[in-house]
Amino acid sequence: MSVPAVVIAAPASGSGKTTLATGLIGALRRAGHVVAPFKVGPDYIDPGYHGLAAGRPGRNLDPVLVGAERVVPLYQHGTRGCDLAVVEGVMGLFDGRIDENHAGPVAEGSTAQVASLLGAPVILVVDARGHSQSLAALLHGFATFDSGIRLGGVILNRVGSERHDQVLRAACARVGLPVLGSLPRMAELEVPSRHLGLIPAVEHGTAATAAVAAMTDLVAAHVDLAAIAALARSTVAGPAWDPSEAVAPSTSDGRGADPHVPVSQPASSDGPVIAMAGGPAFTFGYAEHRELLSAAGARVATFDPLHDELPSGTAGLVLPGGFPEEHAADLAANSRLLKSVRELAGLGLPMHAECAGLLYLTRSLDGHPMAGVLDVDAEFGPRLTLGYRDAVALVDSVLWRAGERVRGHEFHRTRLISTGTDAAAWGWHGSRGERVREGALVGNVHASYLHTHPVGNPTATARFVAAADDFASARVAG
Repeated sequence: MSVPAVVIAAPASGSGKTTLATGLIGALRRAGHVVAPFKVGPDYIDPGYHGLAAGRPGRNLDPVLVGAERVVPLYQHGTRGCDLAVVEGVMGLFDGRIDENHAGPVAEGSTAQVASLLGAPVILVVDARGHSQSLAALLHGFATFDSGIRLGGVILNRVGSERHDQVLRAACARVGLPVLGSLPRMAELEVPSRHLGLIPAVEHGTAATAAVAAMTDLVAAHVDLAAIAALARSTVAGPAWDPSEAVAPSTSDGRGADPHVPVSQPASSDGPVIAMAGGPAFTFGYAEHRELLSAAGARVATFDPLHDELPSGTAGLVLPGGFPEEHAADLAANSRLLKSVRELAGLGLPMHAECAGLLYLTRSLDGHPMAGVLDVDAEFGPRLTLGYRDAVALVDSVLWRAGERVRGHEFHRTRLISTGTDAAAWGWHGSRGERVREGALVGNVHASYLHTHPVGNPTATARFVAAADDFASARVAG
Protein backbone atom coordinates (compact mmCIF):
# COMPACT_ATOMS: atom_id res chain seq x y z
CA MET A 1 0.00 0.00 0.00
CA SER A 2 1.41 3.39 -0.97
CA VAL A 3 1.85 6.41 1.27
CA PRO A 4 -0.97 8.96 0.78
CA ALA A 5 -0.09 12.31 -0.76
CA VAL A 6 -1.41 15.76 -1.56
CA VAL A 7 -0.17 17.80 -4.50
CA ILE A 8 0.18 21.55 -3.97
CA ALA A 9 -0.52 23.38 -7.24
CA ALA A 10 -1.52 26.86 -8.40
CA PRO A 11 -3.04 28.62 -11.40
CA ALA A 12 0.31 30.28 -12.13
CA SER A 13 3.81 30.87 -10.84
CA GLY A 14 4.16 33.35 -7.99
CA SER A 15 1.01 32.23 -6.19
CA GLY A 16 2.87 31.15 -3.05
CA LYS A 17 3.25 27.39 -3.60
CA THR A 18 6.69 27.18 -1.98
CA THR A 19 5.67 29.11 1.12
CA LEU A 20 2.53 27.02 1.51
CA ALA A 21 4.17 23.66 0.74
CA THR A 22 7.14 24.30 3.02
CA GLY A 23 4.92 25.50 5.86
CA LEU A 24 2.56 22.56 5.35
CA ILE A 25 5.43 20.07 5.53
CA GLY A 26 6.67 21.68 8.74
CA ALA A 27 3.21 21.92 10.30
CA LEU A 28 2.34 18.31 9.52
CA ARG A 29 5.68 17.21 10.96
CA ARG A 30 5.02 19.24 14.08
CA ALA A 31 1.61 17.53 14.33
CA GLY A 32 3.33 14.14 14.50
CA HIS A 33 3.48 13.04 10.86
CA VAL A 34 6.61 11.76 9.13
CA VAL A 35 6.43 13.71 5.88
CA ALA A 36 8.10 12.89 2.57
CA PRO A 37 8.72 16.13 0.62
CA PHE A 38 8.78 16.26 -3.19
CA LYS A 39 9.06 18.92 -5.90
CA VAL A 40 7.81 18.52 -9.46
CA GLY A 41 10.39 19.36 -12.12
CA PRO A 42 14.13 20.06 -12.14
CA ASP A 43 14.10 22.68 -9.35
CA TYR A 44 17.07 22.42 -6.96
CA ILE A 45 16.22 25.29 -4.62
CA ASP A 46 12.74 24.56 -3.26
CA PRO A 47 13.71 21.02 -2.09
CA GLY A 48 16.30 22.63 0.20
CA TYR A 49 13.53 24.44 2.09
CA HIS A 50 11.36 21.32 2.02
CA GLY A 51 14.22 19.35 3.55
CA LEU A 52 14.61 21.84 6.40
CA ALA A 53 10.89 21.58 7.14
CA ALA A 54 10.71 17.78 6.89
CA GLY A 55 14.02 16.86 8.51
CA ARG A 56 14.78 14.57 5.56
CA PRO A 57 16.00 15.18 1.99
CA GLY A 58 13.69 16.93 -0.44
CA ARG A 59 13.37 14.98 -3.69
CA ASN A 60 12.29 15.72 -7.26
CA LEU A 61 9.72 14.03 -9.49
CA ASP A 62 10.48 15.01 -13.10
CA PRO A 63 8.93 12.85 -15.85
CA VAL A 64 10.94 14.67 -18.50
CA LEU A 65 14.39 13.98 -17.04
CA VAL A 66 13.82 10.49 -15.57
CA GLY A 67 10.93 9.16 -17.67
CA ALA A 68 7.30 8.91 -16.61
CA GLU A 69 7.79 5.21 -15.84
CA ARG A 70 10.23 6.05 -13.02
CA VAL A 71 8.05 8.61 -11.20
CA VAL A 72 6.10 6.07 -9.16
CA PRO A 73 9.17 3.97 -8.19
CA LEU A 74 10.96 7.18 -7.11
CA TYR A 75 7.90 8.17 -5.09
CA GLN A 76 7.88 4.77 -3.40
CA HIS A 77 11.60 5.12 -2.67
CA GLY A 78 11.25 8.63 -1.24
CA THR A 79 8.28 7.79 0.98
CA ARG A 80 9.88 4.86 2.82
CA GLY A 81 9.36 5.26 6.55
CA CYS A 82 6.81 8.06 6.06
CA ASP A 83 3.07 8.22 6.61
CA LEU A 84 2.30 11.24 4.41
CA ALA A 85 3.75 13.00 1.36
CA VAL A 86 3.53 16.60 0.19
CA VAL A 87 4.32 17.25 -3.48
CA GLU A 88 4.90 20.86 -4.53
CA GLY A 89 4.05 21.51 -8.16
CA VAL A 90 5.81 23.59 -10.79
CA MET A 91 4.48 26.78 -12.45
CA GLY A 92 0.72 26.52 -13.10
CA LEU A 93 -1.11 23.21 -12.66
CA PHE A 94 -1.17 22.35 -16.37
CA ASP A 95 2.12 24.01 -17.37
CA GLY A 96 5.00 21.79 -18.47
CA ARG A 97 7.42 21.24 -21.29
CA ILE A 98 6.47 23.28 -24.35
CA ASP A 99 6.32 20.79 -27.22
CA GLU A 100 4.14 21.48 -30.26
CA ASN A 101 4.21 17.77 -31.15
CA HIS A 102 2.89 16.63 -27.76
CA ALA A 103 -0.67 15.35 -28.15
CA GLY A 104 -1.33 14.12 -24.62
CA PRO A 105 -4.07 15.47 -22.33
CA VAL A 106 -1.58 17.32 -20.12
CA ALA A 107 1.85 18.79 -20.78
CA GLU A 108 4.83 16.55 -20.17
CA GLY A 109 6.51 17.36 -16.86
CA SER A 110 3.51 19.30 -15.55
CA THR A 111 2.12 19.11 -12.04
CA ALA A 112 -1.06 17.64 -13.54
CA GLN A 113 0.91 14.78 -15.10
CA VAL A 114 2.63 13.92 -11.81
CA ALA A 115 -0.65 14.14 -9.86
CA SER A 116 -2.22 11.78 -12.37
CA LEU A 117 0.69 9.34 -12.17
CA LEU A 118 0.47 9.30 -8.37
CA GLY A 119 -3.31 9.20 -8.23
CA ALA A 120 -3.15 12.02 -5.69
CA PRO A 121 -5.57 14.92 -5.10
CA VAL A 122 -4.59 18.48 -5.97
CA ILE A 123 -4.92 21.41 -3.57
CA LEU A 124 -4.98 24.67 -5.50
CA VAL A 125 -3.20 27.64 -3.93
CA VAL A 126 -4.72 30.88 -5.17
CA ASP A 127 -3.12 34.29 -4.80
CA ALA A 128 -6.19 36.16 -3.57
CA ARG A 129 -4.91 39.63 -4.43
CA GLY A 130 -7.26 41.16 -7.00
CA HIS A 131 -9.79 38.31 -6.78
CA SER A 132 -13.44 38.59 -5.78
CA GLN A 133 -16.54 36.71 -7.04
CA SER A 134 -14.83 35.91 -10.36
CA LEU A 135 -12.66 33.43 -8.50
CA ALA A 136 -15.54 30.96 -9.00
CA ALA A 137 -15.05 31.05 -12.76
CA LEU A 138 -11.31 30.46 -12.47
CA LEU A 139 -11.84 27.50 -10.13
CA HIS A 140 -14.56 26.06 -12.37
CA GLY A 141 -12.10 26.08 -15.27
CA PHE A 142 -9.34 24.32 -13.36
CA ALA A 143 -11.78 21.76 -11.90
CA THR A 144 -13.25 20.78 -15.28
CA PHE A 145 -10.31 21.20 -17.70
CA ASP A 146 -9.11 17.60 -17.27
CA SER A 147 -11.32 14.88 -15.82
CA GLY A 148 -8.23 12.91 -14.80
CA ILE A 149 -7.26 15.53 -12.22
CA ARG A 150 -9.13 15.72 -8.93
CA LEU A 151 -9.20 19.07 -7.16
CA GLY A 152 -9.58 18.32 -3.49
CA GLY A 153 -9.82 21.88 -2.24
CA VAL A 154 -8.47 25.42 -2.23
CA ILE A 155 -6.08 27.36 -0.03
CA LEU A 156 -6.49 31.12 -0.25
CA ASN A 157 -3.21 33.01 0.00
CA ARG A 158 -2.51 36.67 0.72
CA VAL A 159 -6.08 37.46 1.78
CA GLY A 160 -6.54 41.16 2.49
CA SER A 161 -9.26 41.25 5.15
CA GLU A 162 -12.02 39.30 6.88
CA ARG A 163 -14.58 40.61 4.37
CA HIS A 164 -12.31 39.61 1.48
CA ASP A 165 -12.08 36.12 2.97
CA GLN A 166 -15.87 35.82 3.18
CA VAL A 167 -16.35 36.78 -0.48
CA LEU A 168 -13.70 34.34 -1.65
CA ARG A 169 -15.12 31.49 0.42
CA ALA A 170 -18.54 32.10 -1.14
CA ALA A 171 -16.96 31.90 -4.61
CA CYS A 172 -15.34 28.56 -3.72
CA ALA A 173 -18.62 27.21 -2.34
CA ARG A 174 -20.35 28.15 -5.61
CA VAL A 175 -18.25 25.59 -7.48
CA GLY A 176 -18.27 23.01 -4.70
CA LEU A 177 -14.62 23.27 -3.61
CA PRO A 178 -13.86 23.34 0.13
CA VAL A 179 -11.54 26.00 1.51
CA LEU A 180 -8.81 24.20 3.41
CA GLY A 181 -7.04 27.33 4.57
CA SER A 182 -6.89 31.09 4.30
CA LEU A 183 -3.55 32.85 4.78
CA PRO A 184 -3.27 36.61 5.39
CA ARG A 185 -0.72 38.75 3.64
CA MET A 186 2.61 38.38 5.44
CA ALA A 187 5.34 40.36 3.70
CA GLU A 188 7.90 39.44 6.35
CA LEU A 189 7.80 35.83 5.11
CA GLU A 190 9.31 36.71 1.77
CA VAL A 191 12.55 34.76 1.34
CA PRO A 192 15.29 36.76 -0.46
CA SER A 193 15.79 35.80 -4.11
CA ARG A 194 18.23 36.46 -6.92
CA HIS A 195 18.47 35.90 -10.67
CA LEU A 196 17.65 32.16 -10.55
CA GLY A 197 14.94 32.33 -7.88
CA LEU A 198 15.12 31.93 -4.11
CA ILE A 199 18.48 31.99 -2.40
CA PRO A 200 19.26 28.32 -1.55
CA ALA A 201 18.68 27.31 2.05
CA VAL A 202 22.34 26.34 2.44
CA GLU A 203 23.41 29.89 1.60
CA HIS A 204 20.65 31.56 3.58
CA GLY A 205 21.75 29.76 6.76
CA THR A 206 19.99 30.65 9.98
CA ALA A 207 17.71 33.04 8.09
CA ALA A 208 16.41 30.08 6.06
CA THR A 209 15.74 28.12 9.25
CA ALA A 210 13.87 31.10 10.70
CA ALA A 211 11.87 31.54 7.49
CA VAL A 212 10.85 27.86 7.49
CA ALA A 213 9.78 28.16 11.12
CA ALA A 214 7.69 31.22 10.28
CA MET A 215 6.07 29.43 7.33
CA THR A 216 5.29 26.50 9.60
CA ASP A 217 3.69 28.78 12.20
CA LEU A 218 1.60 30.54 9.53
CA VAL A 219 0.26 27.32 8.00
CA ALA A 220 -0.37 25.72 11.38
CA ALA A 221 -2.48 28.73 12.39
CA HIS A 222 -4.50 29.15 9.18
CA VAL A 223 -4.77 25.75 7.46
CA ASP A 224 -6.93 22.76 8.41
CA LEU A 225 -4.19 20.14 8.79
CA ALA A 226 -6.59 17.36 9.77
CA ALA A 227 -8.68 17.94 6.64
CA ILE A 228 -5.59 17.82 4.45
CA ALA A 229 -4.34 14.62 6.08
CA ALA A 230 -7.78 13.06 5.57
CA LEU A 231 -7.84 14.18 1.92
CA ALA A 232 -4.43 12.70 1.08
CA ARG A 233 -4.27 9.51 -0.93
CA SER A 234 -2.29 7.75 -3.64
CA THR A 235 -3.44 4.92 -5.88
CA VAL A 236 0.01 3.78 -6.99
CA ALA A 237 1.43 0.34 -6.44
CA GLY A 238 4.64 -1.45 -7.26
CA PRO A 239 8.23 -1.68 -6.09
CA ALA A 240 10.39 1.24 -5.03
CA TRP A 241 13.30 2.45 -7.10
CA ASP A 242 16.49 0.63 -6.08
CA PRO A 243 19.85 2.32 -6.78
CA SER A 244 21.68 -1.04 -6.70
CA GLU A 245 19.43 -2.44 -9.40
CA ALA A 246 19.72 0.77 -11.41
CA VAL A 247 23.52 0.56 -11.71
CA ALA A 248 23.61 -3.21 -12.29
CA PRO A 249 24.99 -4.09 -15.76
CA SER A 250 22.40 -4.99 -18.38
CA THR A 251 22.63 -6.75 -21.72
CA SER A 252 19.00 -6.17 -22.65
CA ASP A 253 19.96 -4.01 -25.63
CA GLY A 254 21.41 -7.03 -27.39
CA ARG A 255 24.86 -5.48 -27.74
CA GLY A 256 26.47 -7.33 -24.87
CA ALA A 257 27.76 -5.95 -21.61
CA ASP A 258 29.23 -2.47 -21.68
CA PRO A 259 32.98 -2.84 -21.06
CA HIS A 260 32.99 0.50 -19.21
CA VAL A 261 30.48 -0.65 -16.58
CA PRO A 262 31.78 -2.81 -13.70
CA VAL A 263 30.28 -6.28 -13.32
CA SER A 264 31.27 -6.45 -9.64
CA GLN A 265 32.39 -4.19 -6.83
CA PRO A 266 35.38 -1.93 -7.62
CA ALA A 267 38.81 -3.48 -7.36
CA SER A 268 40.29 -0.73 -5.19
CA SER A 269 40.08 -1.23 -1.44
CA ASP A 270 36.62 -0.25 -0.13
CA GLY A 271 35.81 1.47 -3.42
CA PRO A 272 37.16 4.69 -4.98
CA VAL A 273 36.69 8.02 -3.22
CA ILE A 274 34.39 10.33 -5.19
CA ALA A 275 34.74 13.93 -4.00
CA MET A 276 31.48 15.86 -4.36
CA ALA A 277 31.58 19.65 -4.12
CA GLY A 278 29.08 21.21 -1.73
CA GLY A 279 28.74 24.32 0.39
CA PRO A 280 27.17 27.63 -0.63
CA ALA A 281 28.59 27.70 -4.18
CA PHE A 282 27.52 24.18 -5.21
CA THR A 283 23.97 23.57 -4.00
CA PHE A 284 22.29 22.04 -7.07
CA GLY A 285 22.03 18.27 -6.85
CA TYR A 286 19.70 15.32 -6.50
CA ALA A 287 19.65 13.04 -3.45
CA GLU A 288 19.65 10.00 -5.74
CA HIS A 289 23.04 10.95 -7.22
CA ARG A 290 24.87 10.15 -4.00
CA GLU A 291 22.80 6.99 -3.60
CA LEU A 292 23.72 5.79 -7.10
CA LEU A 293 27.41 6.54 -6.60
CA SER A 294 27.40 4.56 -3.37
CA ALA A 295 25.46 1.70 -4.95
CA ALA A 296 28.07 1.54 -7.73
CA GLY A 297 30.75 1.03 -5.07
CA ALA A 298 32.07 4.54 -4.47
CA ARG A 299 32.79 6.26 -1.17
CA VAL A 300 31.27 9.73 -1.49
CA ALA A 301 33.04 12.53 0.39
CA THR A 302 31.56 16.04 0.39
CA PHE A 303 33.84 19.09 0.54
CA ASP A 304 33.43 22.86 0.25
CA PRO A 305 35.61 24.46 -2.48
CA LEU A 306 35.37 27.81 -0.71
CA HIS A 307 37.90 26.67 1.90
CA ASP A 308 38.52 22.90 1.80
CA GLU A 309 41.09 20.80 -0.01
CA LEU A 310 40.18 17.65 -1.89
CA PRO A 311 39.41 14.67 0.36
CA SER A 312 42.26 12.23 0.87
CA GLY A 313 42.48 9.62 -1.87
CA THR A 314 40.17 11.40 -4.29
CA ALA A 315 39.79 9.25 -7.42
CA GLY A 316 36.88 11.09 -9.03
CA LEU A 317 35.42 14.59 -8.75
CA VAL A 318 31.79 15.70 -9.06
CA LEU A 319 31.21 19.46 -9.40
CA PRO A 320 27.42 20.04 -9.43
CA GLY A 321 25.47 23.19 -10.20
CA GLY A 322 25.02 26.21 -7.97
CA PHE A 323 25.97 29.87 -7.74
CA PRO A 324 29.75 30.21 -8.20
CA GLU A 325 29.24 33.69 -9.66
CA GLU A 326 28.11 34.81 -6.18
CA HIS A 327 31.28 33.39 -4.60
CA ALA A 328 33.87 33.85 -7.35
CA ALA A 329 36.32 35.86 -5.23
CA ASP A 330 36.29 33.30 -2.41
CA LEU A 331 36.62 30.39 -4.82
CA ALA A 332 39.59 32.11 -6.44
CA ALA A 333 41.18 32.68 -3.03
CA ASN A 334 41.42 28.94 -2.46
CA SER A 335 44.29 28.75 -4.93
CA ARG A 336 45.69 25.53 -3.49
CA LEU A 337 42.50 23.63 -4.40
CA LEU A 338 42.38 25.20 -7.86
CA LYS A 339 45.94 24.06 -8.50
CA SER A 340 45.18 20.53 -7.28
CA VAL A 341 42.15 20.25 -9.54
CA ARG A 342 44.14 21.50 -12.54
CA GLU A 343 47.01 19.09 -11.90
CA LEU A 344 44.75 16.10 -11.30
CA ALA A 345 42.83 16.83 -14.49
CA GLY A 346 46.15 16.60 -16.32
CA LEU A 347 46.79 13.23 -14.68
CA GLY A 348 43.46 11.85 -15.88
CA LEU A 349 41.25 12.24 -12.80
CA PRO A 350 37.61 11.60 -13.88
CA MET A 351 35.59 14.80 -13.43
CA HIS A 352 31.87 15.39 -13.93
CA ALA A 353 31.07 19.11 -13.92
CA GLU A 354 27.61 20.62 -14.49
CA CYS A 355 26.92 24.35 -14.83
CA ALA A 356 28.64 25.73 -11.70
CA GLY A 357 31.17 22.95 -12.12
CA LEU A 358 31.79 24.04 -15.71
CA LEU A 359 32.42 27.60 -14.53
CA TYR A 360 34.80 26.40 -11.81
CA LEU A 361 36.92 24.64 -14.44
CA THR A 362 37.25 27.69 -16.74
CA ARG A 363 40.28 30.00 -16.85
CA SER A 364 38.33 32.80 -15.17
CA LEU A 365 34.87 33.76 -13.94
CA ASP A 366 34.02 37.47 -14.00
CA GLY A 367 37.76 38.17 -13.98
CA HIS A 368 38.53 35.89 -11.02
CA PRO A 369 40.99 33.06 -11.75
CA MET A 370 39.48 29.57 -11.73
CA ALA A 371 41.05 26.12 -12.21
CA GLY A 372 42.01 26.63 -15.85
CA VAL A 373 41.19 23.07 -16.88
CA LEU A 374 39.09 24.33 -19.79
CA ASP A 375 40.29 26.68 -22.51
CA VAL A 376 37.54 29.24 -21.95
CA ASP A 377 36.51 32.22 -19.79
CA ALA A 378 33.08 32.96 -18.31
CA GLU A 379 31.07 35.94 -17.11
CA PHE A 380 27.66 36.88 -15.75
CA GLY A 381 25.37 37.41 -18.73
CA PRO A 382 22.48 39.69 -19.68
CA ARG A 383 19.73 37.05 -19.82
CA LEU A 384 18.56 33.76 -18.41
CA THR A 385 19.00 30.54 -20.37
CA LEU A 386 16.30 28.08 -19.36
CA GLY A 387 14.69 24.94 -20.74
CA TYR A 388 14.78 21.22 -21.37
CA ARG A 389 17.18 19.89 -24.02
CA ASP A 390 17.24 16.64 -26.01
CA ALA A 391 21.00 16.15 -26.28
CA VAL A 392 23.25 13.59 -27.90
CA ALA A 393 26.77 12.75 -26.72
CA LEU A 394 29.19 13.75 -29.47
CA VAL A 395 32.15 11.62 -28.35
CA ASP A 396 32.96 8.93 -25.81
CA SER A 397 33.65 10.11 -22.26
CA VAL A 398 33.88 8.74 -18.72
CA LEU A 399 30.10 9.08 -18.54
CA TRP A 400 28.54 8.63 -21.97
CA ARG A 401 29.27 6.87 -25.23
CA ALA A 402 29.08 8.76 -28.51
CA GLY A 403 25.55 8.71 -29.87
CA GLU A 404 23.77 8.18 -26.56
CA ARG A 405 20.76 10.44 -26.10
CA VAL A 406 20.06 12.28 -22.86
CA ARG A 407 17.37 14.65 -21.69
CA GLY A 408 18.79 17.53 -19.69
CA HIS A 409 17.92 21.00 -18.45
CA GLU A 410 19.67 24.35 -18.76
CA PHE A 411 19.26 26.94 -16.01
CA HIS A 412 21.90 29.68 -15.91
CA ARG A 413 22.55 33.39 -16.27
CA THR A 414 26.28 33.13 -17.00
CA ARG A 415 27.85 32.65 -20.42
CA LEU A 416 31.14 31.59 -21.96
CA ILE A 417 32.87 34.54 -23.62
CA SER A 418 35.41 32.62 -25.68
CA THR A 419 34.75 29.35 -27.45
CA GLY A 420 38.05 27.68 -26.55
CA THR A 421 39.59 24.74 -28.38
CA ASP A 422 38.24 21.84 -26.30
CA ALA A 423 36.01 19.20 -27.90
CA ALA A 424 32.27 19.75 -27.39
CA ALA A 425 30.42 17.33 -25.11
CA TRP A 426 26.83 17.65 -26.37
CA GLY A 427 24.90 18.48 -29.48
CA TRP A 428 21.21 19.36 -29.92
CA HIS A 429 18.85 21.39 -32.08
CA GLY A 430 17.81 24.83 -30.85
CA SER A 431 14.30 26.29 -30.91
CA ARG A 432 14.82 27.53 -34.48
CA GLY A 433 16.28 24.26 -35.68
CA GLU A 434 19.88 25.43 -35.46
CA ARG A 435 22.58 23.00 -34.41
CA VAL A 436 23.99 23.66 -30.94
CA ARG A 437 27.31 22.28 -29.70
CA GLU A 438 27.78 22.68 -25.96
CA GLY A 439 30.12 21.72 -23.14
CA ALA A 440 33.72 20.58 -23.22
CA LEU A 441 35.75 17.38 -22.99
CA VAL A 442 39.39 17.37 -21.89
CA GLY A 443 40.88 13.96 -21.12
CA ASN A 444 38.64 12.44 -18.47
CA VAL A 445 36.87 15.74 -17.76
CA HIS A 446 33.23 16.11 -18.86
CA ALA A 447 31.95 19.67 -18.33
CA SER A 448 28.69 21.24 -19.50
CA TYR A 449 25.92 23.71 -18.69
CA LEU A 450 23.48 20.81 -19.08
CA HIS A 451 21.99 19.45 -15.85
CA THR A 452 21.13 15.76 -16.03
CA HIS A 453 19.29 13.57 -13.55
CA PRO A 454 21.35 10.49 -12.61
CA VAL A 455 18.21 8.36 -12.24
CA GLY A 456 17.49 8.90 -15.92
CA ASN A 457 21.06 7.87 -16.83
CA PRO A 458 22.27 5.36 -14.20
CA THR A 459 24.74 3.68 -16.55
CA ALA A 460 26.65 6.95 -16.77
CA THR A 461 27.12 6.92 -13.00
CA ALA A 462 28.34 3.31 -13.07
CA ARG A 463 30.85 4.19 -15.81
CA PHE A 464 32.09 7.16 -13.83
CA VAL A 465 32.71 5.04 -10.73
CA ALA A 466 34.48 2.42 -12.88
CA ALA A 467 36.72 5.15 -14.32
CA ALA A 468 37.46 6.44 -10.81
CA ASP A 469 38.31 2.91 -9.71
CA ASP A 470 40.74 2.57 -12.64
CA PHE A 471 42.35 5.88 -11.65
CA ALA A 472 42.68 4.77 -8.00
CA SER A 473 44.17 1.42 -8.99
CA ALA A 474 46.65 3.07 -11.34
CA ARG A 475 47.82 5.44 -8.59
CA VAL A 476 48.34 2.53 -6.21
CA ALA A 477 50.22 0.59 -8.85
CA GLY A 478 52.26 3.54 -10.04
